[in-house]
Amino acid sequence: MGVMRFLLRLGVIGALLFGGLGSALLAAHQGKAAGAATPSTTAATATTVLTSTAASVLVVSGHGWGHGLGLSQWGANGFAMHGWAYDRILAHYYSGTTLGPAKVATVRVLLSSKKKTSLNSIVAWSVTDSAGAKAQLEPSGLVLGPSLTIAGHPELRPPFTFAGKQPLVVDGKPYRGKIVVSSDGKKLQVIDTLGIEAYLKGVVPSEMPSSWSPEALKAQAVAARSYALANLTKGGGFDLYSDTRSQVYGGIDAESPTASDAVDATKGQVVLYNGKVADTLFSSTSGGRTASALDATGVAVPYLVSVSDPFDTASPYHSWGPVLFDAAKVAKRLKLAAPIADLQTSTGPSERVKTVTVVSDDESQVTLTAAQLRSTLGLRSTWFTSALLRLVPAAKTMTYGGAVSLAGVAHGVDAVTLESKAGGLDWAPAGDLILDADGAFSTIVKPVVATQYRLAWGELRIGLARITVAPRVDAQATAAGVEGGIKPVVAGAPVQLQQQLGAGWTTVTSTVTDTAGAWSFTGPLSPATYRIRCAPGHGLAPGVSAALLIQ
Repeated sequence: MGVMRFLLRLGVIGALLFGGLGSALLAAHQGKAAGAATPSTTAATATTVLTSTAASVLVVSGHGWGHGLGLSQWGANGFAMHGWAYDRILAHYYSGTTLGPAKVATVRVLLSSKKKTSLNSIVAWSVTDSAGAKAQLEPSGLVLGPSLTIAGHPELRPPFTFAGKQPLVVDGKPYRGKIVVSSDGKKLQVIDTLGIEAYLKGVVPSEMPSSWSPEALKAQAVAARSYALANLTKGGGFDLYSDTRSQVYGGIDAESPTASDAVDATKGQVVLYNGKVADTLFSSTSGGRTASALDATGVAVPYLVSVSDPFDTASPYHSWGPVLFDAAKVAKRLKLAAPIADLQTSTGPSERVKTVTVVSDDESQVTLTAAQLRSTLGLRSTWFTSALLRLVPAAKTMTYGGAVSLAGVAHGVDAVTLESKAGGLDWAPAGDLILDADGAFSTIVKPVVATQYRLAWGELRIGLARITVAPRVDAQATAAGVEGGIKPVVAGAPVQLQQQLGAGWTTVTSTVTDTAGAWSFTGPLSPATYRIRCAPGHGLAPGVSAALLIQ
């Protein structure tokens, strides 16, 4: 594995080290389709409002899908639709390269590595063992396990090479070429040995939609041929993986006439730089400009420089986000003891993020490569910007007539407002927030009933502070008993006279408020400690008076 490929694989390694949040987009460097972690959405007239009730939320938006190096598949199709031929497309994405003939004609592709595999043929087929001994097999199925023996042919010694006049079926899928099966005593290694052109016919339609422009498919075919030959594995008994560790190879089931035509039209052609096959990395979507190898990996590659990609705008992933993440969960993944306070990024000339330093409230920090953070959060690319919004407290109870301070931070935003929701009413603006130089804010709210608050930034709604309001209960002991009132005024509210018994309170008697919110209990009280409890409802929580000591 070369330096370039090793560094690009760090993105996938990061997923193993840090784990994904939700359905992480662990798309490898070819930019395969994968499921994204989607925040909750609610319809709001013609727009979509993204919401998160987490107290602290990381907001990420970006451009492109994949590492962004080399050929952008969406951009290449755009160039083709604007009249560019495949050789011109390749020369644009791989600067200073030329086209030339390939020297390798056959490749060995690892199909699987597992305990059992099934092989089948609809016509007579043959098996050859390690010593060259050959046996004919009838049209039928064959299941092989770690012992790797063939019923009826105990004399044969593995590894085995299976061949036939028709494609062989491996685990239910047909493949061209010869199938080689070996065993280490625990697992089988199943390898498809075939011509590189036949291999490419199962790769190109797996990497690019077959309905795309013929010139784009030709560019993909040459890039895939070059990439395969530049990344042949060493020492494993095979040359290529059949998945994103190399390129997706789907065998005959994946083939299509248009993709096969593109392979045939470019037969044997590869991208060369200084006479050597170029490592023709490619990805789904650049975001408008490809990345440079120096930015992405720290290693300069002359033909992998940043170039404009004007037709990439057709891609649905040209721009993505915003995506919302619970910042507390991110902090936990990164083993930070305190909440995240800020994200500090360094970027390169191609605008991709190179490193990210995550700083917590206690000033501890962790620095990641952009590829590691991409894998940790499941981001589509390393071309992104971030914002952090926090609202505290999450919950608080106050007495009617008082006030509560709502504070927080809004890093990476230009302006943020407060929204409130009381009772059965809809969310409504509750005022702009003034941010200091560090993005911190503080505001005073005076709710009269239970009210929820959240931050609003564009179409995002972040955080949820629940402020519960209890009535103010005034009580005075008199010669005739106990009397008082509640605010706000609620008529008919239940009022309880409670006596303290040990650590708890027990209700002695009860009444209701009059139209002025007043209440009274008549009659002498025995010496003890008392209080008044009122639960008026109407958006108000139960409230209690100060303790009354009767002697």
